[in-house]
Amino acid sequence: MNLPAPKILVVDDTPANLVAMRHLLADSGAELYEADNGNAALALCLDNEFALILLDVNMPEMDGFEVAFLIGEDEKLRETPIIFVTAAYADDINRVRGYHFGAVDYIAKPINDMILQSKVRVFLELYRARAALKSTLAELEERNDQLNSEITERRRIEAQIRHQATHDMLTGLPNRTLFHDRLLTAMQRVPRHGPGFALAMLDIDGFKGVNDNHGHPAGDALLKAIAERLGDQVRSNDTVARLGGDEFALILEDVSDEALLMRRCEEIGVALAAPYPLEGRHGAFEAAVSASIGVAIWKGDGQADEDLIQAADRALYQAKDGGKNCCVMAA
Repeated sequence: MNLPAPKILVVDDTPANLVAMRHLLADSGAELYEADNGNAALALCLDNEFALILLDVNMPEMDGFEVAFLIGEDEKLRETPIIFVTAAYADDINRVRGYHFGAVDYIAKPINDMILQSKVRVFLELYRARAALKSTLAELEERNDQLNSEITERRRIEAQIRHQATHDMLTGLPNRTLFHDRLLTAMQRVPRHGPGFALAMLDIDGFKGVNDNHGHPAGDALLKAIAERLGDQVRSNDTVARLGGDEFALILEDVSDEALLMRRCEEIGVALAAPYPLEGRHGAFEAAVSASIGVAIWKGDGQADEDLIQAADRALYQAKDGGKNCCVMAA
């Protein structure tokens, strides 16, 4: 972990003292900054992060206490450790005053070289330890963000895979697998919750002609348009599924009236028979197709899912044999 060198600010209005400090701290491993007055010190503090400030107490215009007070007023600077350098070290009143303004220690003048270097070394070690911890925490946070991002992406991909496993790639409708699951769910729910349900099987009349005459892209566009219309015709708790090719299935919930059910299915047939504006290999055209629909109402626990599907299929074949574009109810 390569951390930048810590910075020390030395504030003293006497040039000779600055030179002496520069000599004493030359081997500290820190980058030294110097200021000969309070305003210059505050300006440097605003532009740099200091590991330690060595602050002369007795300076003209703005003394060390005032500088320390203004540093403590700034939220970003108030944690910076300040060692007051003063000839009045033995003065308890001034020392207490200094601590009140944020001093962490005092060094008396004339300066003892070993004491200065020892104290500076302690604060630099503390700063390096804090900087290393801060860097480690930042790195951990970055890795945690990356991990969360990877987890989110993995969940998205897993959800996409699950969706693709149960939905038709072209239309986005439930596929045969999900259709069977929804059908079994409907069969399990009805005995406990009242009204029954019906299954409608649909075959699109004239779809092959669109595919043959206008190309498969036009056929795909037609299937998507049919799926959209089917979705518009059913209620939110119903299921529209594409079983393959031009074959669709509807699970119609809350069915209690056969006549009303037939009317709903006939309305679906009317909606599907309306023209479809499409683009084909020869340009724009309107596809005219219709739907043959076979409907079967679930008769209760004695009827298996495959029995219900076969009943709706038989009704569908009767609709196709009867001229197409019509709806037939299973016996």
